[in-house]
Amino acid sequence: MTTLTTDAPQDASANKFYFAAWRWHFYAGLFVIPFLAVLAVTGMAMLWIAWIDGRDGERTAVTPQEIIAPLSEQAAAAVTAIPEGTLKQYVAPRTADVAALFRVDHDGEATMVAVDPYTAKVIETFPRRSGWYDFVDGIHSDLMLGVTGDRMLETAASLALVLVATGLYMWWPREAGWRKTLVPSLSRGRGLWKSLHGVVGIWLSLFLVFFLISGLAWAGIWGGKFVQAWSQFPAEKWDAVPLSDDTHANMNHARREVPWALELTPMPASGSTAGIDGITAPAVTLNSVDAFAREIGFDARYQMNLPKGDTGVWTLSRDSMSTDSTDPMSDRTVHIDQYTGKILADVRYADYSLAGKAMAVGIALHMGTLGLWSVLANTAVCLAVLFLCVSSLVLWWKRRPAGASRLAAPPLPKEMPLWQGAALVGIGVSMAFPMAGIALLSVLAIDSLILSRLPGLRRALT
Repeated sequence: MTTLTTDAPQDASANKFYFAAWRWHFYAGLFVIPFLAVLAVTGMAMLWIAWIDGRDGERTAVTPQEIIAPLSEQAAAAVTAIPEGTLKQYVAPRTADVAALFRVDHDGEATMVAVDPYTAKVIETFPRRSGWYDFVDGIHSDLMLGVTGDRMLETAASLALVLVATGLYMWWPREAGWRKTLVPSLSRGRGLWKSLHGVVGIWLSLFLVFFLISGLAWAGIWGGKFVQAWSQFPAEKWDAVPLSDDTHANMNHARREVPWALELTPMPASGSTAGIDGITAPAVTLNSVDAFAREIGFDARYQMNLPKGDTGVWTLSRDSMSTDSTDPMSDRTVHIDQYTGKILADVRYADYSLAGKAMAVGIALHMGTLGLWSVLANTAVCLAVLFLCVSSLVLWWKRRPAGASRLAAPPLPKEMPLWQGAALVGIGVSMAFPMAGIALLSVLAIDSLILSRLPGLRRALT
């Protein structure tokens, strides 16, 4: 018979709570750890790829000169490089020594064309969003499995919150005091690993919760159906301008390329007398729109999206999520009527809802787009997450009975005092995070309907 040792409190009822939390911590970890490790590795890769090499050719070097070619001339060169292509987007250079970028579509394929802004000569062309950053982003976002991968990651992130809560309960100081909780003890063997795991976990917990919540805001159910749906920028704020059937998420973009607070907001439509005075040039062209963008404050890198269809609008935008700037509070989106040049909408960070503002800053922190300090800070968080994943496996290996061919999960308390409180917590988590609720209910159903009838399987898993 194997005796399990633990540092749980000696009070009987508290001890039962400790073992119950430990058991849920163990089983949640079985599912969550592989996904957390993948998210940490891919997140760290994206940080450094973006910092070193950029995305979609945004770091393509050119030699600065005194005179910049007209934007229309640069665009013509880009379109010529893709026969029968249609110009969709212009991305202005961030600095004087990098190329201008143009998106040209043909037969449903988007190609990025890097053009020297001084000579209007094409430097290179490449499929849009085809670099290493986007390959890794595909894994980080949905494991390259589409909706199925999105749901798997949402479930893992939701259960990771349960992992954090149970871990904090188990490591919270009771009799030993805060020093042992916050500073690792220099013991040996399993004691050292347990101390390191607990100390790193408690220091990391706040940051991990932030990354989980901000990541979940992109998820299909909790983010798309619960949070984003009721925290969008209201189109009614625009001064009675006509609206199209398209939303910002479809504005010549793939999802997650416009500010989170605007994705579900309808686009304004061209073709009326609505709006306020904007472009005063005789014609609304690439050159006049670019000049107007500079006039109203879009300096350095910004994006210009060309009108889409007869009611489409010119859109000028800058946001930190697209790495246009390192300041999420400088987010701005301006829509211009393609016929009259009037401004139909001018949305800034100050106009976002409270949730929209929180997400604008939260996404920048999550993606590490605030400068080198945020890249280094996020790298430290990713490494800490990887350590927790590895150390949890080491702790399980050192705790499991020698030669046992089973998972050796923590024992289930026979009696659970105040179980109603625990049930209420579970219900609350399930309501707040539906995928976590589905997972918890699935585990309970498997335990009561399957494992209870298969004692051999139960012994192997417990």
